[in-house]
Amino acid sequence: MTKHDDTIRVLIPLKVRKKNGRPKILPPADYRPSEDQTQDPHILRAIGRAWGWRRRMDAGEFATIQELAEAVGLAERHVSRQLRLAYLAPEVLKRLVFGREVTVVTVMQLTESAALPWHEQSSIVF
Repeated sequence: MTKHDDTIRVLIPLKVRKKNGRPKILPPADYRPSEDQTQDPHILRAIGRAWGWRRRMDAGEFATIQELAEAVGLAERHVSRQLRLAYLAPEVLKRLVFGREVTVVTVMQLTESAALPWHEQSSIVF
């Protein structure tokens, strides 16, 4: 048996929060992710969906965002917001999709940053 003095106590400062409806363990604020981290799958999925919608609209399959929203069964506001991800700066898209760099923003914040000029997007997203 071990005595009380032989016990090692390890404290890990973590928080559990809900992100996109799922519980997620958040690291401390001063934590820097390692190089082997991958991108949040929700962000990659949202970017892929936005590009698919953009291609369908460019092909003339849908004339308005309202028609697209009805076809995919989502709210027009949601589709409009998510569609902005197809217009992110090429540098940001490259780093997100190919480099799989970890961002400090959520999908919602990423859609808001898409409205900014391309040269400002990178500093906000990363």
